[in-house]
Amino acid sequence: MHRMSNEAPGHTLQPTALVHEAWLRLVGNQNQQWNGRAHFFGAAAEAMRRILIERARRKRAVRHGGEQQRVELAEVELAAPADDDQLLAINDALDKLAAERKAEAELVKLRYFVGMTNDEAAEALGVSPRTAKSYWTHARAWLFREIQKE
Repeated sequence: MHRMSNEAPGHTLQPTALVHEAWLRLVGNQNQQWNGRAHFFGAAAEAMRRILIERARRKRAVRHGGEQQRVELAEVELAAPADDDQLLAINDALDKLAAERKAEAELVKLRYFVGMTNDEAAEALGVSPRTAKSYWTHARAWLFREIQKE
């Protein structure tokens, strides 16, 4: 979310609004119980991801007539990119990665959508920083190849 400060003036989604909306979604179910920090951060990352994807889809449908554009993953920065088409392409590729390598997809969500460092994400997932680095390296390469195919 710290990357959102680099967005153009006048963009409609502020980091505070994103966190607020994610929180409302997380606690909307009064009986929600968290099985530790990893569970909470995983749910928070997924909530933020869904909010950003919904926003990007609404904007793209209105502004761009629904056309998709090719995206270079190497140019993507972490935590809430500004380009809606790029965000949607990453989201689609991330869904495919999750089907094959769930742990790597969870790490990507924490790093990309929450803005965690490698060490923070490793702690939240209960893996070593070295394992998290390996997951991150593989996931980035996998996502890059997947987006290149589209």
